[in-house]
Amino acid sequence: MTENNHPSLSSPARKNARGDFNCAAHSLRGIAAMMVFCAHLLGGTAEHIYQNHSDYVAFVVRPWQFGVYGVELFFTISGFVILPSILRYSAGQFALRRLLRLYPLFFALTLLFVLLNSVTNEYPETNNWRAIIGGFTFTNLFLQTEQLTPNAWSLTYEVMFYILTCLGVTFLVKQRRWVVGGLVLFLSVLFLFRYPIATYFLFGLGIRVLHDRGVSLRRELAWPLELAAALFCIYFASSAWFAYKPADVTNPFLIATMLSTATYFFLAVSPGSLTGRLLAGPAMTYLGTVSYSLYLVHPYTYYVMRLLFVKLGLFTDHIALSMLLFFLVTTPITLLVTHVIHHLIELGPYQWFFRQRVYRVRGAERAQIAAAGNRAVARAAALRDG
Repeated sequence: MTENNHPSLSSPARKNARGDFNCAAHSLRGIAAMMVFCAHLLGGTAEHIYQNHSDYVAFVVRPWQFGVYGVELFFTISGFVILPSILRYSAGQFALRRLLRLYPLFFALTLLFVLLNSVTNEYPETNNWRAIIGGFTFTNLFLQTEQLTPNAWSLTYEVMFYILTCLGVTFLVKQRRWVVGGLVLFLSVLFLFRYPIATYFLFGLGIRVLHDRGVSLRRELAWPLELAAALFCIYFASSAWFAYKPADVTNPFLIATMLSTATYFFLAVSPGSLTGRLLAGPAMTYLGTVSYSLYLVHPYTYYVMRLLFVKLGLFTDHIALSMLLFFLVTTPITLLVTHVIHHLIELGPYQWFFRQRVYRVRGAERAQIAAAGNRAVARAAALRDG
């Protein structure tokens, strides 16, 4: 990897700008995907199966709210991990790599959705050319249409963040073109005010800068604060759900959720964090690796399994047993389908075009892994974004 010579980056920043693997951030992707997966299983059955059982509906509200908070956690992680790629590549190279990394899977599942919806018309508001074009081109926010494939609404925000951040870094950091960079910054502020959920991206981006400059707390202080911040995240995120409209930003629960998320994530990605130690195993690393496929695939497996359970009469008045069985059957099937889709559609086009693995080991990292002497951490450290 070539040295990054941007004068605004300190030596630690240049080292980390090359993309050092962060076990906590990587594994938290998997946690976030599983949170959303569980939220859909609970919320979907509450809406479509047990909607007349008020006790069950009331019971799943808090777990559902915490589960969908996984999207905000995803946004924070995206803000943290994307900066090294923007610094490493030119704007064109970065765009091409992001396109081949994300779009093939998105395109395949969106096309599947369009074909199924054209037959069933289950979502008539998206069964038109305006919505279809907006969905495939990530312009649905501006056309005021719904995104198509389930969960893909968040990808529109991801893409906008990539575009604005890449342009901002290119013009303000790399080329020092202040007028154009200022315009990009102005557009970014407008987008942030219109869509406050984008604040999570900024949290991740800011934490990345601090992380690359070696800013951290002493362990005896960091661990208690990390645990406390994690508990605050669980409490506040499960206490309310927000559409993140501009009027929502004054809500104290939303502010508390944002601040606790930023605090927890800063501590979680710090060297020697509790999160990094707990999530260093191969299972958590694997979930982080397949998290994008899991995030987009699971609504389809959930839907098919829900229909199958209804047809077989497996949703009974013994709700706890029925839901336990539903989770036990749907989860491994979803992970199996995710594994296949991840290798064939998510990784295949990228690795074929660039002739390199998305996750691969580099020489310097091999030396660090060998020095660590921890097999679980070594497996995690051997993976990194392409």
